[in-house]
Amino acid sequence: MQLNNNIILPKGWRAFTTEKLAIRGARMIDPSIGLDLQADLIIQDGTIKHIGEIPDGWDGENVDAKGLIACPGLFDMHVHLREPGYEHKETIQTGCIAAAVGGFTGVAPMPNTNPALDNPGLINFVRERALGFPVDVHPIAAVTVGRRGQSLTEIGELFDDGVTTFSDDGSPVASAELMRRALEYTRMFDVVISEHCEEPSLTAKGVMHEGAVSTRLGLPGWPSIGEEIAIERNIRLAEFTGGRIHIAHISTAGSVEIVRQAKARGVNVTAEVTPHHLTLDCTILEGFNSDYKVNPPLRTLDDIEALIEGLTDGTIDAIATDHAPHAPDEKEVEFINTPFGMIGLETALGVIHTRLVLAGKLSLQRMIEVMTSAPRRIMHLPAAEIKVNSPVNITLFNPDEKWMVDRELMYSKGKNTPYHGWELTGRPCGIINRGVAWIRKG
Repeated sequence: MQLNNNIILPKGWRAFTTEKLAIRGARMIDPSIGLDLQADLIIQDGTIKHIGEIPDGWDGENVDAKGLIACPGLFDMHVHLREPGYEHKETIQTGCIAAAVGGFTGVAPMPNTNPALDNPGLINFVRERALGFPVDVHPIAAVTVGRRGQSLTEIGELFDDGVTTFSDDGSPVASAELMRRALEYTRMFDVVISEHCEEPSLTAKGVMHEGAVSTRLGLPGWPSIGEEIAIERNIRLAEFTGGRIHIAHISTAGSVEIVRQAKARGVNVTAEVTPHHLTLDCTILEGFNSDYKVNPPLRTLDDIEALIEGLTDGTIDAIATDHAPHAPDEKEVEFINTPFGMIGLETALGVIHTRLVLAGKLSLQRMIEVMTSAPRRIMHLPAAEIKVNSPVNITLFNPDEKWMVDRELMYSKGKNTPYHGWELTGRPCGIINRGVAWIRKG
């Protein structure tokens, strides 16, 4: 792949092709194939050619990766890149840069754009806007036309165009009958529906988790049952039809148990959890900071404990950021009127590594699995594996590097991070994908 000289690299990063490149001394971890080895790696013409000691006479590019971890490229199966229609919040290009800085070699943007991504023309528009970046962009198509919940999109036509996942995210598919038909239809192509599970009649006015804190703050609550009843409905429909259902941004202990029981029955269900639902609880909203307002809302410490347990025991399959940028002026209004959403691409690895791995709540291998191979497997995308003769798709990160989150230094157009001012340990250093390496200097 040719370098795109029109792309402005993040400050302190450099780019080069992978025609002849050596990664020296990294600890290579790929849980999907049982790899955990410190070694050198040679890449030629975008393909891994050798794992082991670099032979004498090597004359290609070199990346000194001593002290770094090389893993399959991180993949985020739930992001909002906003384009088309909301370019003041984010564009595909700014989102791709944020993803690369965060260590992601692939993202799946949701279709709640304007117009919604409900036809092949718009899907291909998004793909074309991402050309030149070392980040794979796999758009998720809408389940219903315009995301209006009235009629199904042309799922077969979209599948023929390469779409493997469908969602009306930002809204649930409210009609059980329509969801049944969607699951029956998607079963024909073995594609998955990623569902925002919410019962609108229970949650319509809620702005935070319903409980003691919402009562004390005088804010309308969004109860746990509003998620759980929707998850139960969708799992039962998947069980009835044989379709594949994926639960987006699961947030409650009850939801985890529903998914656990469904998997035990053999239902074709998977689930994802966000870094913020794993690390932040609803008491943080006592300061009325709109950067903590998200849908589904931040829950309780008991919910966080259950989510972590579900992640470790395999009930929850993947971590996804639900990266949701907004313009600063949209977040600087009265809390009850500000939009839901947080950004997460640039902080996800550091947050999970710091708060879960280093705290002994999640193994390093499991973190890598749920952020790399698992989301690709759910979406039926090609695997990213560190083995000879595979296309190179690698993330490099320093597990020991400490850094401070500063919203003003972030590359996303949105600055609505809940982690501003946090010190994190573990930071991406580079990505290698699509014949291009982006490496952070120093």
